[in-house]
This record gives sequence, C-alpha cells and structure tokens, in this order.
Amino acid sequence: MSFVTDAFALKAKSIIKNLEKRNMEGFYCENSQALLDTILPMFENGSSIAWGGSQTLNECGLMDALQQAGSYTMIDRTTARSPEESRQIFAKSVLADYYLMSTNAITLDGELINIDGNGNRVACLIQGPKQVFIIAGMNKVVTDIGTGLSRVQNIATPPNTLRLNKKTPCTVTGSCENCLSPDCICNQIVITRRSGHVGRIKVFLVGENLGF
Repeated sequence: MSFVTDAFALKAKSIIKNLEKRNMEGFYCENSQALLDTILPMFENGSSIAWGGSQTLNECGLMDALQQAGSYTMIDRTTARSPEESRQIFAKSVLADYYLMSTNAITLDGELINIDGNGNRVACLIQGPKQVFIIAGMNKVVTDIGTGLSRVQNIATPPNTLRLNKKTPCTVTGSCENCLSPDCICNQIVITRRSGHVGRIKVFLVGENLGF
C-alpha cells in the first residue's frame, strides 16, 4: 500500500464518520475491484435499478457488472425515443429500488455538492428511490462547500459540456463563465447537508481518480 493510498484511507475514515452524523452511510474501497466486491452483494435479486449520467459509474466497472448479472430490472433513460418516453422513464426511476450516481464533490465534513442540467439526477437524490448509492473517487473530495462549487464549475463542468457537445462559454475557455446559455448544464445546484432518512444514502469512496 502506497503512502497516497494510506492518506486516502485516513481521509475517508474521517469523512465516513461525518457522513454518519448526517444520517448517511459511508464505505471506503481501495480500488474499483474492491468497490465491486463491496457493493454488488448489496443489490437484491429482482430489484429495479436506475442511474444518472455519470462517467464514474462506467469507469469503475459497476454498470458492466450489473448488466452481466442479468437479475435486475434496469431502468435506462438513454433508451427514450421521445420527450414523453423520457418522462415516463424518469417516473419509473423515481420509484426504483436503487438509484446510482456519483457526486460532483464531497466535503471533508460529509456534505454532497451537485450541479445538474435537467435536474433528474438531483431530484432522485433528494427524494424517490428507496436507496441511493453514490460512488465517488477521492478526487472528488474538497475542503468545504465553496471549494466544492468551484471544483464543479471549473474542473467537472467544462469536460462534461465538451462530452455532451454543448455550446457554452466553458467549452471555449475551459472554465466557468457563470453563463445563462441555452445549453447551460449548471441549472440546479443542490447541497445535501443531511439525509432525512437514516441510511437511505450510501456513499462509496474509492481510492482512485474517477470521473470529472
């Protein structure tokens, strides 16, 4: 185990304690394989699973692992062929047994910071699905909310707008211009300081750089 990994584990231990104070459960996994070993047994066979757009979910291998298992009802919003079908899929996502996502940032004190375009991801985080599983690389850890907002706007959002082929100022400058562009994906800012339901939100910290 490297000194960096040791430091990640110590930092994660502190964050997990702070998550518990906020009615959220925390887990630390040294790498993506350890994450899969930890999280996969938590899914009940025959359950329904929905997810928000996330590079992290793909990079850690969780989505491939779930697809191969084949014992779940997967609610995939990317299959929608019309706005109305997208709306119906979102309605099913709200009632899912499990909702999977990452977080744009997490503070040392256990607060979650998320900025969303359409709002479907943060909506399910706030209310609806029975369980919310959040997977976050240690690159998402920040000291406080202010630092977290800056991270999301200037580190996470520019590559996301490029990935989604959006026409926003940050695709030109590489940093947030606080725009009101028609293609803006920073429409909803949600800070989760506490869960109103004990254990509903579970945060899996992974000792790797995952996502933006």
